Amino acid sequence: MNILNQYACLLLDYCLAIKKGEKLYVVSTTLAEPLVREVYREAIKRGAHVEISMTLAGASKIFYDHANEDQLLYVNPVSKLIYETFDAYLHIRAPFNLREDQNVDKEKQRTKGEAGRIINDIYSKRTADGSMRRCLCQYPTQASAQEAGMSLEEYEDFVYTACKLG
Repeated sequence: MNILNQYACLLLDYCLAIKKGEKLYVVSTTLAEPLVREVYREAIKRGAHVEISMTLAGASKIFYDHANEDQLLYVNPVSKLIYETFDAYLHIRAPFNLREDQNVDKEKQRTKGEAGRIINDIYSKRTADGSMRRCLCQYPTQASAQEAGMSLEEYEDFVYTACKLG
């Protein structure tokens, strides 16, 4: 069992208590693909139904630089359905660039945030009443290592040690 498989088992068994037949939604960036793959493998072995959403490098900046009003106000009905009906939500933080959106139009961000309030409200209600379990974890990336003032290897050791893995 490698360290990413151990991490996946920790997330699924201890953090989310995934069981056969449950629906799991996994969100991350393509940088975390190795961990997402292990989470997927282990969730499938446990009999869960898994949906994965992976963000591409620069996607947020591209969106805010080019989105029109209609796109900013759009609420994805698939996302809404997922937040209304899934049993568990796993967000694996794996940033490409922690400052990518610092120069984005604040009014566009506000508009998109207001439009997304319906999904945020569903998420908040369901996590508060326990009808959707959730977990936020960290996958080591160069951006996070730099932010922490560490090399990537040092940051990996930090994250995995903090999770008592290895």
